[in-house]
Amino acid sequence: MTYCCAIRLDAGLVLCTDSRTNAGTDQVNTYSKMHRFVWPGNRVLFLLSAGNLATTQGVIGRLNKDLERNAHINLLNLPTMTDVAQYVGMISADVQRNQMEREINNVNFEATFILGGQIDTEAPAIFLIYPQGNFIHESPEHPFLQIGEIKYGKPILDRVIRPDLSLEAAGRCALVSMSSTMRSNVTVGPPIELALYSAGSLQEGRILIFDEDNQFFRSVTECWSNGLLQALDNLPRFFWEKNTDNTVSQDSAPHF
Repeated sequence: MTYCCAIRLDAGLVLCTDSRTNAGTDQVNTYSKMHRFVWPGNRVLFLLSAGNLATTQGVIGRLNKDLERNAHINLLNLPTMTDVAQYVGMISADVQRNQMEREINNVNFEATFILGGQIDTEAPAIFLIYPQGNFIHESPEHPFLQIGEIKYGKPILDRVIRPDLSLEAAGRCALVSMSSTMRSNVTVGPPIELALYSAGSLQEGRILIFDEDNQFFRSVTECWSNGLLQALDNLPRFFWEKNTDNTVSQDSAPHF
């Protein structure tokens, strides 16, 4: 399984992925799921991938091949992020269709992508590209997107992420979201890749990779766990916990 998330902020973009692939208990490997295409001063594109590995590798291969042969349509000559999302969706659907035509064992070749980045003076943006090739983008009310095993890491993003967060604060939040997912699902695992892109820079930004023994990642995880325990301890007490003699007066007892 996979977990990837992308966050759109006023300050730029934060993108985070795991690197574990799982085709059975005896076929666990690691592959990067964060693919970067950078032309400094012109455009910066990130593509996060989830789903069938043959499909995701096929899509990345097609994107690179179109660049190498200077195809009529490629990542470097499309004018907007929306155009790039349409292009990636078209290639993804085509690769899946070709895979299925050769397969007779009912293998699921679906793949999902998150595209993030910035082209020239256009504002940074993130898009979720579905297996069918269609896509959606983030909104001010919901400034993050996820793919893969999303349910365990979503609550922290729902509660914390807002457009005015700093890149660093959102990056720590993304790591906590990833840690929560890893704790609940063993098919999601390190190395963890984290990208912090500053809006308007048109440079790759900070790319960080954390393995399971990385001290910073472990510290973030431990601080979050300890903070949750402290928050639980500080929650308001039930009415009966305030009486040291374990008696409940008529006035203090709730009425149902």
